[in-house]
Amino acid sequence: METIFTKIRDGVIPSVKLHEDELCFVILDINPVNKGHLLVITNECHPTLADCPEATLAHLMGVVQRADAKLREALGCDATNIVINNGEESGQEVKHLHIHVIPRYKGDQKHFRLAKEHYEEGEMERLGRRLEF
Repeated sequence: METIFTKIRDGVIPSVKLHEDELCFVILDINPVNKGHLLVITNECHPTLADCPEATLAHLMGVVQRADAKLREALGCDATNIVINNGEESGQEVKHLHIHVIPRYKGDQKHFRLAKEHYEEGEMERLGRRLEF
């Protein structure tokens, strides 16, 4: 399947590529949350996490760890957000697995805040039993 990321991978669409290996590549996001926002993208088009081979996921996380260290070293960021939007309802815009590595700074006011729900009495335990694996 062709996606915007396969076009970037193949050089059809220009990008600032920071890393490339047999399983993935890393680019600067064209619409960053903060400057230095990176995308770690699988070379093969795996639409979601469930579609991606476990070995590839393990490799991606190693690359994410190195990207995190580089952002902290080069930009002096205080923290990072590591984000995977996994499916359309989660906000995934491109059906090609990619991991956002976003540099964060104290006071940048760009927090990811999700509305929180509360469990009723006993609901958490019942749900926990359903979700065991």
